[in-house]
Amino acid sequence: MFWSLVSLLLVLLAIRLVVWLVRSFVAWLGRGPLIHRAAEGRNVPEDVQVAARLLEEYQVEKAVGREVGKRPRLTHRQLRLVRHAEKVVRDDYVDHLRISAYQVVILFVVGSVGGLLLEEAWMYVTAGLTQSRVGLVWGPFSPLYGVGTVLLTIISLALRRKGAPWWAIFLVSMLVGGLLEQVTGWGMETFMGAVSWDYSHVWGHITKWVAVPFLFFWGVLGLLWAQVVTPWILQLIGEPTTRRQVAFVGLLAVYLAADISMTLVCFQRRAARDAGVAPRNGFEEWVDEHYSNEFMSNRFQNMVIEGVSGATTA
Repeated sequence: MFWSLVSLLLVLLAIRLVVWLVRSFVAWLGRGPLIHRAAEGRNVPEDVQVAARLLEEYQVEKAVGREVGKRPRLTHRQLRLVRHAEKVVRDDYVDHLRISAYQVVILFVVGSVGGLLLEEAWMYVTAGLTQSRVGLVWGPFSPLYGVGTVLLTIISLALRRKGAPWWAIFLVSMLVGGLLEQVTGWGMETFMGAVSWDYSHVWGHITKWVAVPFLFFWGVLGLLWAQVVTPWILQLIGEPTTRRQVAFVGLLAVYLAADISMTLVCFQRRAARDAGVAPRNGFEEWVDEHYSNEFMSNRFQNMVIEGVSGATTA
């Protein structure tokens, strides 16, 4: 009992340390104002200006409250006004935001990590499986979710700006999710000799990689993403306002490109080894030594690689 409490305390301390490190790093990168480039070169509507001033006053009160150790207390009406102001400013900001590589890289990372964690939690709850479901050789990334996050964000933003009805967003999200699963599943099996999921035995399957229940899931996810997540996450990411932000995201993009390239090489060498093809140069010898069949099976436990499964597939 004593050691269990000690372990729990250590875990809580570790979580607090990680949160503090992340906050400190984000603060070091720097953060620009909420309304920045999205407001340049145009007349900001009066209601947005009023909302922005209200939020600025609220932020000043919060800052003063932190200094004196007493947070400002707001009535329910004041809280509603603040939340409404946040929504007005956020929607205006997002509706005029120009998506660039900066946002795309961050969205890919957030989607890759978040999707992986959700999938592993879902498999544990529904099937009792605890297995590595990563999609790249380095880091906790699942690129399928990363690409899906980027596509859903860009498409939902375009649909929002055109005032598309909810059913149109739902149908488009179904189409995008189905095409993404089909292209990814087919590409993995064709070029990498790997199968990460197989819907052949699922009710309503259309192809090996596409099934009606999961199309419905993509539709619901896309609808929620367009109405709730897209404005919030794009506001949170914002635009680069410091050189440190640009440099960090640039290095992150280089790392991801190297990770994806190395993953493709490892799968190609895995298939070549299974076919009895010897390495052609020193680099392929190094890959075979450090990324052996055993490593690949342990790393990608939910995949079937050239007919050899590390674990049960989804």
